[in-house]
Amino acid sequence: MNLPFRIAKKLVSGRKKAFSTFIMRISIMATTVSVAAMIVALSFINGFQKIVAEKVFGFWGHMRIQHYEPIRSTIAEEVPINRNDTVELKMMSHPNIAAASTFATRSAILNANGTIEGVMIKGVTASYPFNKLNRFLVRGTWPSLNDSIQNNQVVLSEYTANQLGIDTGKNLLIYFIQENGSSPRTRKLVVSGIYRTGIDVYDKVYAIGDIQMIQKLNDWDKSQIGGYEVDLKDPETMDSTAAAVFNFIPTGWNALTLKEISPEIFDWLNLQNTNKYILITVMVIIAIINLITCLIILLLERTPMIALLKSIGARDGVIQRIFIMYGTWIAGIGIVLGCVIGLSLCYLQQYGGLIKLNEEAYYVRTAPVDVHFGQVAMIMTGTFLISMLILILPSMISRKINPSKALQFK
Repeated sequence: MNLPFRIAKKLVSGRKKAFSTFIMRISIMATTVSVAAMIVALSFINGFQKIVAEKVFGFWGHMRIQHYEPIRSTIAEEVPINRNDTVELKMMSHPNIAAASTFATRSAILNANGTIEGVMIKGVTASYPFNKLNRFLVRGTWPSLNDSIQNNQVVLSEYTANQLGIDTGKNLLIYFIQENGSSPRTRKLVVSGIYRTGIDVYDKVYAIGDIQMIQKLNDWDKSQIGGYEVDLKDPETMDSTAAAVFNFIPTGWNALTLKEISPEIFDWLNLQNTNKYILITVMVIIAIINLITCLIILLLERTPMIALLKSIGARDGVIQRIFIMYGTWIAGIGIVLGCVIGLSLCYLQQYGGLIKLNEEAYYVRTAPVDVHFGQVAMIMTGTFLISMLILILPSMISRKINPSKALQFK
């Protein structure tokens, strides 16, 4: 074991109740807090991005294929397209496409218990993968659809059901406004289930029913649909997949990712990345300033020791390494403690759900956590390496100490 390491270890483990011991503990605490804050913040941001994206993709898929409309509202009814067997075969042969389901939407007014509420009915077929929506089902069941017989069941959002004062198993009237100004078409439906996504743009707008009802009301034939809802195996490549699909769909069709259809949600998620980088930068700066300040104070307090070592022949490089190792011990202890505390807080939230949120503002009721151990390793390694580089600067003060003058005033 070399001399600088032994002396640095002795300084760290010393039991002397000196001012330097207090400063060292403060420095360890500050580094611990910085590392723990970075781990917790990154895990919470990862959780937000993952859960919200899963909700959006779960309700509307990763991509839609529909009639090309350069200027179109997000909740506008679609211009019909005809089902195309060739396109469907090519889609399902694409390695990144897991499923493609037909859909159509139609605006309507619901009436129950003397209350009316406007909605957009999302009509789907019997082959629609309702299993991806199971996380949203509060009570009841999804419609029991049959492609040969029209179904009169509908699933409402919890928000809409509360507004109408209705629950599963109850009947309601639905009115479809006609474009030609004629009397609205009326249907009697049964509420089969209640869902909640926690995303207002879905919960306050959509109800789910049978596509055949929409086809009949729009005077479409069985082959006419609003479009295809496409689920992907790897959402990270949705842009390239949409571009590939666009190359084989008929002229007049368009392939849009959910990022293009609902940019406000994904812009909010991307903003979290900016917050992530700002937070990491601030925490690293705090840790660095804290270590520099700590080491300068410790150097000044250990001036007699430095002078004594120089007087017995210790070189400046040896003394400098002592304090670099001293700072290394402090940084290392703080980083390890910060990792333990940060991960403990993350798992406490993950399994205990202690932090509650306003679902209308954050799309989730409990702050989600998603720990990436690669990120944790990067935080620990990055903080340690940056600290070591920065510690060279204050440690160079030891080179300026004159042993004769320092010992004269001892």
